Amino acid sequence: MLSEIPGSLPIRVGVSRCLLGEEVRFDGGHKKDRFLTDVLGRYVEWVPVCPEVEAGLGTPREAMRLVGDAKRPQLITITSERNLTKPLIAFTERKLETLEHTNLSGYIFKKDSPSCGIDRVKLYNAQGMPSRGGAGLFARAFTERFPLVPVEDEGRLCDPALRDNFLERLFCYHRWQVLVRGPLMRQSIIDFHTIHKYLLMAHSRDAYQSLGRLVARAHCYTPRTLADLYGRLFMTALAVKATRRKQVNVLQHLVGHLKNRLVPKERAELDGVLTDYHQGIVPLIVPVTLIKHYATMYEIGYLQQQVYLNPHPKELMLRNYV
Repeated sequence: MLSEIPGSLPIRVGVSRCLLGEEVRFDGGHKKDRFLTDVLGRYVEWVPVCPEVEAGLGTPREAMRLVGDAKRPQLITITSERNLTKPLIAFTERKLETLEHTNLSGYIFKKDSPSCGIDRVKLYNAQGMPSRGGAGLFARAFTERFPLVPVEDEGRLCDPALRDNFLERLFCYHRWQVLVRGPLMRQSIIDFHTIHKYLLMAHSRDAYQSLGRLVARAHCYTPRTLADLYGRLFMTALAVKATRRKQVNVLQHLVGHLKNRLVPKERAELDGVLTDYHQGIVPLIVPVTLIKHYATMYEIGYLQQQVYLNPHPKELMLRNYV
């Protein structure tokens, strides 16, 4: 599916510069992430950012932490207690204006950073006692400015299920960006909904039904209004966790499209694979690959078009572990 996107745009992903191996951390080091540089980097165009360096704070620099109220934290150096909130916020405002025109499809932040941590960043009260209630100043401002853009930190990407969900959202959002940047028609949004049916169902049946009701009334909206409404609901739906139980339900629906074509031996094989997946014996890639095989063999176009069967490049091997 990915290679078939008409007029495809580059898949641009924001990333904390230290994760690419750049020596921009406070101690002059880096936190290079091999999955990002060696694997995902083959499919995306990185947009590296280090708020602290680009705000002029230098490298190496004194370590900093967040202090005060979670809604309006201050960025304070640990030893000299200098308040560096203003230069960081000033940079953030300028940078977000630039990123507005970059068409990012996702962003991967550095965990625990007082500028880039998405959540659970240490926040210190007036007595110097920490809690995990903070968010990095730049990361918080980014997510508020671009609420639809999928974001994650590199620590959570070590979890196979979270990694699969983030990259699924990233590639889906990119497809949506391609759609809304082209000649926007109601029918193109309806078609987009159709090919994402089972992917949406794997996350939230309720959200899928809500989106279905929206496109059923497509004639009531201008194409732009319909796109705005659909895009928000679509990305919200994909953020819901896809559980094994929901995946099994979707797989059974897909098999339903094959039941009149499969011979008894093929149906028995497919049923056995679904049972093995349900029991956690095999990963998701096994039933998905077999269904793709039969959809191709029997030329069932509706199934072949479903993004659920090809949500991201197979070389990422994400479904080998979920």
